[in-house]
Amino acid sequence: MKVLLLLLLSPLQGVGASGHREEDFCFCGDRNQTQNSSVIYEHGPATITIENTAQALIIKRPFLPNRRNSYHKYSLPPALGRYRFCLYWFKANRTLRLVYGKQSFLLGGDLSSSITRGKESQKTEQTSTPIFNVSCISNGGKNTSLDSASEYFFPASPESMPVWEQDVEEQLTALDSLIAQPPAPAAGATEQQMLRRKLGELEKTLAKVELEGQNQTFGKATVQATVLRVQPTWAPRHLAFASQREEGGEVHGFAVDLPSSLFVTAKEREEVVEHRVLLMDISSQTMFQDENSSHVLGDKVIGISLVDTVVANLSDPVVLTFFHDQLPRNVTPLCVFWQEDTTAGSGSWDSYGCATATGGSQTDCRCNHLTYFAVLMVSSPEIAYIHRDYLSIITYIGCLISALASICTIVFLYFRSKQRDQITSMHIHMNLLGAIFLLDVTFLISEHLASSSNEAVCRAGGLFLHFSLLSCLTWMGIEGYNLYRLVIEVFNAYHDHFLLKLCLVGWGLPFFCVMLIFLASWTNYGPFSIPVYESVGGKSTNATICWITSPLIHNVVNLGLFSLVFLFNSVMLGAMIREILRQNKKGHKLKHVLALFGLSILLGIPWVLVFFSFTSGVFRLVSLYIFTIINSLQGFLIFLWYWTMVLQARKSPDSQSSSDSVKLQPNSSQSHLG
Repeated sequence: MKVLLLLLLSPLQGVGASGHREEDFCFCGDRNQTQNSSVIYEHGPATITIENTAQALIIKRPFLPNRRNSYHKYSLPPALGRYRFCLYWFKANRTLRLVYGKQSFLLGGDLSSSITRGKESQKTEQTSTPIFNVSCISNGGKNTSLDSASEYFFPASPESMPVWEQDVEEQLTALDSLIAQPPAPAAGATEQQMLRRKLGELEKTLAKVELEGQNQTFGKATVQATVLRVQPTWAPRHLAFASQREEGGEVHGFAVDLPSSLFVTAKEREEVVEHRVLLMDISSQTMFQDENSSHVLGDKVIGISLVDTVVANLSDPVVLTFFHDQLPRNVTPLCVFWQEDTTAGSGSWDSYGCATATGGSQTDCRCNHLTYFAVLMVSSPEIAYIHRDYLSIITYIGCLISALASICTIVFLYFRSKQRDQITSMHIHMNLLGAIFLLDVTFLISEHLASSSNEAVCRAGGLFLHFSLLSCLTWMGIEGYNLYRLVIEVFNAYHDHFLLKLCLVGWGLPFFCVMLIFLASWTNYGPFSIPVYESVGGKSTNATICWITSPLIHNVVNLGLFSLVFLFNSVMLGAMIREILRQNKKGHKLKHVLALFGLSILLGIPWVLVFFSFTSGVFRLVSLYIFTIINSLQGFLIFLWYWTMVLQARKSPDSQSSSDSVKLQPNSSQSHLG
């Protein structure tokens, strides 16, 4: 008679720090052994089935697909009589242990006991006999007595269903497809949270997948998973694992060394407890993007976990080694782990509990816990942090003074221009000063806009800052053209609506460029983070402003336009120097020097110092200080130069000398300042 017991196998109990585990299912009963018999362990449906015959005690549960054509056979004690036996199921390592009298069998643990079907010469007839004094305990619950029967059938709950290799591969393929999909606009943290949830589901599947050997690796694309089975011993040893070498990427592979203390288990129990270590090799940072858009080495993220165990504060560290190419000199690797923020549904990279050791083409991470690890690439400029602070202070103060001086000079030129017939050069100066004022103001507020939660406001701020920079560069180019017109072209040459045309170029060209970039993709403007490594505490922070998010656009548009303006204005400045040498008037050296200084500022010549920021050492530091001081104070220096030239012109002893000095000023030979 068959007894169908709808007893669901409960989920695995939690694992304590000592490694102590209770069985998830226990079946006990008395069996009358009337003849020599054996234990047959074979494949069955997604259940545990216990069947008793005079010839054998038959136990069934699901096998791996490639082992379903075989079964295991164990000999029972030859002495006849009544035996008490118990069958224990451990869901953690998906093993069955049979205790029969004083004997103990780990069912399926010894592959030598496996017999392929069809090899036996004859099959004996089975005679069913009942089992007496039957009791069942599920997941530490009550001991339930069952009626005597020859067969017992225990259906499995959904979470207890066996997981096969093909189930893991299907999940890996689905996860790879999701990672490969282009991110939806404004998805951001929601998409990452969904991907990390899928990753968590994959980990649960790997925790209970049926393995054929001790170790097994799944997946061949973006996400690869390796399951390591570790059997407990009285003297645990460390576990080492090395990945296969990868070609074509920044990271060529990794190695893991897990300390023996990780596998220490309680010794007072004799049940077989299997440790299962999961290694996740992820070649994409899509699931692990923080709000600072931090970049990790080779987009490689490695996850290490011990199934059903939270590992923290290890006495001996876990050593994770990344093998990679030689790193650039201005980059410092920092070992970090992913810190999940369950409340906000996001996360961030943190280095607490991890130590970094670099050596040529490898980086060692020594951490006292298990989670997802990576090597964060942080900038390591050759400038002391105190100089960073000084440069920041100079920039903010200089921009503030420059903005105020630009306004004062614009107001003065506006009223003075009404007293002259030729006002074109003054209006060009006023437009340049207006562009400098906009650049100073937008730069001062850019960091504050980036700290706001409104991304649309930051995009608008980045667009306006870019427009101000391009306008400033364009008007510096127009200053160079105006100098060409005054020095090389015939004086007093007349052009219809000349100033209007210049304004269309000076303001229209930058507006056209920024709108074209914005319409191409509105994500080209927004928060732009500059990684900054803080030596105290090993933290990595980012300085964020509203700017261009694409380095390619910055290099092509900004550096390209500046290079053209610089080359043209350098030629114009050379023409002016030639004019000064040609005049060679005695007693006017100071005026000539002042004129050249002012022209250099107007033409943006000191901006060329930006190219020296790519150098190194003391020369780089000095060039950065000079660049920061002169260019942050550009509006103020123009203000000083202009008033100095005015005073020099008023003090001229004769009109000829006054006229000579005025020719060197970019106001035109007719718009005398004295």
